[in-house]
Amino acid sequence: MGDATAFSSMDEFCGSTFWDANETWWTTDPDFTPCFEQTVLVWAPCAFFWLFMLFDFWYLKASLDKNIPWNRLNISKLLINVGLLVVTALDLIMSFVKKGGDSELPLYGVDIWTPIIKLLTFLMVLMFIPLNRKYGVQTSGCQFMFWFLLTIFSIPRCRTEARLHQERGQIIGSQQAEPHDFTWETYQFASFFIFFAFTCLMLILNCFADQLPRQTKYYRGPKEIPELSASFLSRITYSWFDRMALKGYRNPLEEKDLWDLRPQDSCKEVMPTFAHYWNKNVRKNYKRASGGQEPKAQFSNGKVSFENPQSNGRKKGMASIMPPIYRSFGGIFLFGSFFKLITDILTFAQPQVLSLIIGYVEDFAKVPQPEWKGIMYSILLFVLASAQTFILAQYFHRMFIVGLRIRTALINCIYRKALRISNAARKASTVGEIVNLMAVDAQRFMDLTTYLNMLWSAPLQIALALYFLWQQLGPSVLAGLAVMIIMIPLNGFIASRIKTYQIRQMKYKDERVKLMNEVLSGIKVLKLYAWEPSFEKQVLDIRDKEIATLRATAYLNASTSFLWSCAPFLVSLVTFATYLLSNEANQLSVEKVFVSLALFDIMKLPLTIIPMLTVDIAETQVSVQRINKFLNSEELDPNNVQHDASKPHPMSIENGHFSWGDEDEMTLKNINMQVPKNNLVAIVGTVGSGKSSVIQALLGEMEKISGTVNTVGKMAYVPQQAWIQNATVRDNILFGKPYDRKRYNKVIDACALRTDIEILSAGDLTEVGEKGINLSGGQKQRISLARAVYHNADLYLLDDPLSAVDSHVGKHIFEEVIGPKGMLAKKTRVLVTHGITFLPQTDKIYVMKMGEISENGTYAELLKNRGAFADFLMQHLQEGEEEEEELNQIKRQLSQTDPALVAPFEKAILLARTESLSDSISVTSADSLMGGSLRRRGKRQDSYDSNASAASLKKKQEVEGKLIETEKSQTGGVDFAVYKHYIKSVGIFLSVATLVLNFVFQAFQIGSNLWLTQWSNDKAVEHDTGLRNMYLGVYGAFGFGQGVFAYIAVVIVYCGGLKAAKTLHNQLLNQVMRGSICRFFDITPLGRILNSFSADMDVIDEELPATMDSFMTFIFMVLATIVVISISTPIFLAVIVPIGFIYYFAQRFYVATSRQLMRLESVSRSPIYSHFGETVTGVSTIRAYTVQDRFIEESDNKVDKNQVCKYPSLIANRWLAVRLEMVGNLIILFASLFAVLGGQTNPGLVGLSVSYALQVTQTLNWLVRMSSDIETNIVSVERIKEYGETKQEAAWELEEDKKKPKNWPEDGRVEFKDFQVRYREGLELVLRGVSFNISGGQKVGIVGRTGAGKSSLTLALFRIIESAGGKILIDGIDIATMGLHMLRSRLTIIPQDPVLFSGSLRSNLDPFEVKTDDEIWKALELSHLKAFAKSLTAGLNHEISEGGENLSVGQRQLVCLARALLRKTKVLVLDEATAAVDLETDDLIQKTIRSEFRECTVLTIAHRLNTILDSDKVIVLDKGQITEFDAPSALLADPKSAFFSMAKDANLV
Repeated sequence: MGDATAFSSMDEFCGSTFWDANETWWTTDPDFTPCFEQTVLVWAPCAFFWLFMLFDFWYLKASLDKNIPWNRLNISKLLINVGLLVVTALDLIMSFVKKGGDSELPLYGVDIWTPIIKLLTFLMVLMFIPLNRKYGVQTSGCQFMFWFLLTIFSIPRCRTEARLHQERGQIIGSQQAEPHDFTWETYQFASFFIFFAFTCLMLILNCFADQLPRQTKYYRGPKEIPELSASFLSRITYSWFDRMALKGYRNPLEEKDLWDLRPQDSCKEVMPTFAHYWNKNVRKNYKRASGGQEPKAQFSNGKVSFENPQSNGRKKGMASIMPPIYRSFGGIFLFGSFFKLITDILTFAQPQVLSLIIGYVEDFAKVPQPEWKGIMYSILLFVLASAQTFILAQYFHRMFIVGLRIRTALINCIYRKALRISNAARKASTVGEIVNLMAVDAQRFMDLTTYLNMLWSAPLQIALALYFLWQQLGPSVLAGLAVMIIMIPLNGFIASRIKTYQIRQMKYKDERVKLMNEVLSGIKVLKLYAWEPSFEKQVLDIRDKEIATLRATAYLNASTSFLWSCAPFLVSLVTFATYLLSNEANQLSVEKVFVSLALFDIMKLPLTIIPMLTVDIAETQVSVQRINKFLNSEELDPNNVQHDASKPHPMSIENGHFSWGDEDEMTLKNINMQVPKNNLVAIVGTVGSGKSSVIQALLGEMEKISGTVNTVGKMAYVPQQAWIQNATVRDNILFGKPYDRKRYNKVIDACALRTDIEILSAGDLTEVGEKGINLSGGQKQRISLARAVYHNADLYLLDDPLSAVDSHVGKHIFEEVIGPKGMLAKKTRVLVTHGITFLPQTDKIYVMKMGEISENGTYAELLKNRGAFADFLMQHLQEGEEEEEELNQIKRQLSQTDPALVAPFEKAILLARTESLSDSISVTSADSLMGGSLRRRGKRQDSYDSNASAASLKKKQEVEGKLIETEKSQTGGVDFAVYKHYIKSVGIFLSVATLVLNFVFQAFQIGSNLWLTQWSNDKAVEHDTGLRNMYLGVYGAFGFGQGVFAYIAVVIVYCGGLKAAKTLHNQLLNQVMRGSICRFFDITPLGRILNSFSADMDVIDEELPATMDSFMTFIFMVLATIVVISISTPIFLAVIVPIGFIYYFAQRFYVATSRQLMRLESVSRSPIYSHFGETVTGVSTIRAYTVQDRFIEESDNKVDKNQVCKYPSLIANRWLAVRLEMVGNLIILFASLFAVLGGQTNPGLVGLSVSYALQVTQTLNWLVRMSSDIETNIVSVERIKEYGETKQEAAWELEEDKKKPKNWPEDGRVEFKDFQVRYREGLELVLRGVSFNISGGQKVGIVGRTGAGKSSLTLALFRIIESAGGKILIDGIDIATMGLHMLRSRLTIIPQDPVLFSGSLRSNLDPFEVKTDDEIWKALELSHLKAFAKSLTAGLNHEISEGGENLSVGQRQLVCLARALLRKTKVLVLDEATAAVDLETDDLIQKTIRSEFRECTVLTIAHRLNTILDSDKVIVLDKGQITEFDAPSALLADPKSAFFSMAKDANLV
């Protein structure tokens, strides 16, 4: 009744009928009444505009730009709009003129109100044109939608007006009628069509965006992202992304092809908002201390300053990051949520339309219906699906933006905090953990934002589904729901089991990678000892455990998938069964069946997401706590150091007590020191006396407990451990200062860096690896010093900068830089030093002892005191640290100051002399082997490498450069060969089985659905319960078959995947273990090999099988859909071909672009974290130079750069989704159209084909994702396959070995015949024709300067490097003719660097477990380790940590000796440690070797001549040739010999 009254009042308003069902619905020629057309169809678009206008105002407010120039587009919009206003105004005037009053036409409400509403709306639109222009808004969605709706809704009236016009023409044409006055109707006809034309034009104009604004807040260059100036239409369809997709399809994308970041997402825009809310939150959380003023932020950077939660306020609780996140990003998030709500509602409209279509077909079978209804339903279904596609894309887009911004805010917030965190707080967590906050925790937020709305959306979807299902099936629905709910804990239980297995598997994986890391780091030693098989077995054992765990996980995964495929089926089975059995009257109709199935399908997703979501939220909760803890941790107190310029001296500490943040432990007590202007003050003292701590106190890095510290002026600081950035050498020295060539060159010469820079491959533009990996200690130290000198500060804090450099370099640096005549002579400087030579030239010396200053004064004063300083000098001399000339210099200085002291010092000097070195410029002779990392030992490292090694280093770096490039450039598709390799690894049987099983599974699924159709169409069931039960039973059987095959299919896929993983891992391990040292390990960074063992294996273990599984499922699902639709409407096959083409192209474009974008994104992501890690390690240097702002900016830029790569890849996803879902929507449209038009009379088949079509969009979408995932993941297989081509060394075992004598070599004769060798093809020879003969049992010393080829000689003996000419005979057998293991296991070497592996002491001595305990104890006794081993609780099973960290260096050396004693072969090679480990150990080793290896041939590479003076022969090598070969006594007798001059240098003659 209410409807009727409403209609009648509308009838009065119009003066004609408002709604006539017979005219509109129950007819073959539907039409609306003129009244409806002039009211509802006009008012609706206007109402839409007024409702959504608010958004347009918001965009005006949020716009960053201003002032768009007038142009054709906005002027034509303006003119047409004015035209519309004129037409509408005319309508209003004409209705007053032509109607009402005297005229016979009455005036109705509609004639007045409709024009007025139109007038107001057009005025509003008109207002927006100049407003948008002024505020730089280039397009408006609200206006586009308004014109679009207005145009669409005007179409029915078009038809009406045209028909009326025709009728009028006929009336006028027919003669008999009396003359009519048609002026009003004719006017309406004309005015409407002008209005309609203008509306269409406005719609077309609104498809384009306006020009670029003139004033922009940020520079908008040629590379700006097209989205900013894209029109609304282009934004909805993402067609602005087409260019990128096309470009990426043609050539692999590179960084230069990417667009700039949208200003709204950049740090400059995100940070100030976030900081503003964070600071508010901090103030709220920390009450101000009474009377204290508001703490301001400590560092401001542009507009961004973060407040310190710790500053002296009393805590009310931790300041959390959540409120600021809600406040900063909540707006967009809610806007996105609104979209989500709309799509959820639209989702439920689809099953309703489906039921209409089924109803239509059912009725059609009885009473033919007008065809337009069927077409309308199909189009309605298509429109609903399309609307959902576009809105969902916008929703995801919004969520991604929020996620990105939250990540940006968190990363930058964490970075800024890390620069201010106090040392105590920093020690609480490792650098790795702090970096993880950024890498893992901030990332987690981003992943969560997309799903967060499911918290309300999932329950809403479930509730709606239940409501509609209740309408269909009544209370029986609850049975189905019960099944679903039981599934949840089941799934949860399986998930938790999977989790425990994953944790276990991670543990194994970590163990395996750790072991691999050790193996790869110590590979040279393994090869020298021929121990590879033992370690290979260890790795494989761990791997087997790992595979077993993975297999268990696979079965669990299969059972989840079993539940998944059974769940929807079980639910429908239980529901239908309950429905039928609960009441005889209940029957299944087609409509009920398919609508219910569609609704169950909708419920499936939210039900599975809820448990996943809870886990994700819990994990994010943990992340929030971790980030909060870090952001609330203590900061350095800026008041630790005052800057009071009125104090007399630029640096002073008065009564200072300091600690490293542990309140109880005082590191420094009553420190008083003054550093007068331009003075050089030295701090000396024994190790651990607190010298460096004083420097840290001056920097304000230590907690000040009491006293005052004061510094005035700019600081420069050289830390003890040089902190080098991953940048070029030049950038490291400039450190953000502008480049001034003259000054720069002066600094480089003063710091003795000139020669080093010449050696480097690209001069001072050579990139320094992370942590300065490709520089020696001395080089790093000098670069760090050069940075300070170049910085030109006022105050210099030098923390032992001369420790890592050679004495003569040190002297040069002191004279040129630090000393009274150096570059810093006019600066105030504090120098911590061990070098006693320089002390006389300092202005004042402070002597530290146990954290206190024990005495101070000038050099002369301190010597007179005979206190701690004199002891310090004595101790230093006895350690034998100084060079000959220095000893004399000290002696001279002593005799000048205090002659009485000379006698005791003479004694110390004598001691020091005898141990001086022959080889004063020594780089570990293995440096060429240790990957060129020039590991230098001890204090006597030198930077001036001999030319030979410089050249080889240069070559090496060029080669390394090239190698690293090839790694990066994996572009384009993956070869089919790689897939073939993978399928081979899986095995043909399993591969075929997978296909067959998936096929059978789908067949069962289609079968069960066809059976349902058959059942619901069968009218006989209503009266025959037996028939009904038969249908039910068969349906159940189909379902059971489905489940079983689903389970087996998944198990097979996973088993195949694991089989492949096992094969690939074993191949990889095999290849790497047999890799040649010089031709493979030296030129491949360890990190890259390790990466293959960890990351790539991880992908092959876990991701590939899962991806393959999903891929199979989806591909068969798509096929099933096509089959089903084609069964019901065969004509559909005609449409499939063009649709397939569209799909294929979208997919190709997407995969090419997206894959490359993902690669770029991951490449640009790691610099954020490595830069952060670098910052955390070098934070004290950064603070000392006060360059925090520069580092913050660098970090911001790196984050922005990552977003530049990330954003397009997210858009690529949306771009694809919109394209593919439209393809899916077309499938829906055609499936339903053909079903309706084809005169299909079987409603069941129609329902089936349409409901399959409804599912297809998601499936298609996933299919593309999966295929691109497979392409991404298969790259790992490609990499591992590439290792198959590595350079291998010769065979380990040969058949001929068995014929050789068992106890070879018996005598130990070693003979070199014209032997030549080079490290790799293309490098120069290191040994150039060496010939000599050593008879069994002789002791031979090999000496020569660095780079003369001493180490190469021993490596050649072990065939680590293969001969390039000539041969080596041992006992007359050419070593090139035997297997490597036979050769290497019969020789023994005591290497230079003692390498130990983690494991028991026993496994380090005897990895193959072939020796008895007694033998091992005997060896330990001889190597003087027995007492130590006895003292250990575990004895021989004592666990040695990675690299032998828990033994001292001396003990490690002795373990290596014990290894040699255990093997006891005829030939022993002794590579002496460069820096004496300590004299005691050294003597022990020498004694043992003399006694135990009396009968053996011993080759010693000597660095100290006194150790080989008693040998039988000496070989003197120079530049790869033997210059002298004779008994030492003979050579010493000849003053012209090189050996003699060496001995003279060492003061032995």
